[in-house]
Amino acid sequence: MRGLVLLCLLPAALSEMNFGWNGPASTTPGAEPSLVPVCNSGQESCGCCLMQKQINRMEQFFNYSVQELKTQLMNSKTNLNYMRASRSAFSVALNNANTLTCFGPFANDKPIIFKNIFINLGNNYNEQTGIFTAPRAGVYSFSISIYSLAASGKAQASCASLRVNGNEAAPLSERNGKDREDSSTAVAAVQLKAGDQVVASLLQGCDICDDVNHYSTFTGFLLYATDKA
Repeated sequence: MRGLVLLCLLPAALSEMNFGWNGPASTTPGAEPSLVPVCNSGQESCGCCLMQKQINRMEQFFNYSVQELKTQLMNSKTNLNYMRASRSAFSVALNNANTLTCFGPFANDKPIIFKNIFINLGNNYNEQTGIFTAPRAGVYSFSISIYSLAASGKAQASCASLRVNGNEAAPLSERNGKDREDSSTAVAAVQLKAGDQVVASLLQGCDICDDVNHYSTFTGFLLYATDKA
């Protein structure tokens, strides 16, 4: 008798739940018209019928949800692989000489070729030309430090320029003349397009020096991308 009562109550409980494409939703209680004759003829048949219908709806909903999760997972993997493939960071020094060695001065501006590589993730810094080429559009951070030491009794000047596609983004200069040493540092965040070129240029008449202590360095890395994978 108790089992029969539960079966009689089951259709009313199940009829209050509806699983659609957007998940479970409430509906107005009551049997659907197509099931009324069955319910009138037997409570057991009505309960089984409603249970099967709800199970079918749940299967459709879960199948749709699983497919959506698979699609999102594939998109995430694609974006992650693209980000890994386009990672970019470099840090270099002018040289790694045992004794202080200088670069310059020259009659004209000249790209500074930093030959000692600490890291060149993505190989976007060219150690032959001193040029960094952006692998993708985004905001990049660059920092450059320069140092020079003048010979006794000679004038000195430590000056350079951080340039993007030939245009100055950040100047560096010290010409105080009060001692033999000059140094300068600049840090800049720059928005670049894929293929843009960044270089540190030594200005006319200036020089920079370095040794194993790495006084003169150039560093850059991608802060975040602005393009779409």
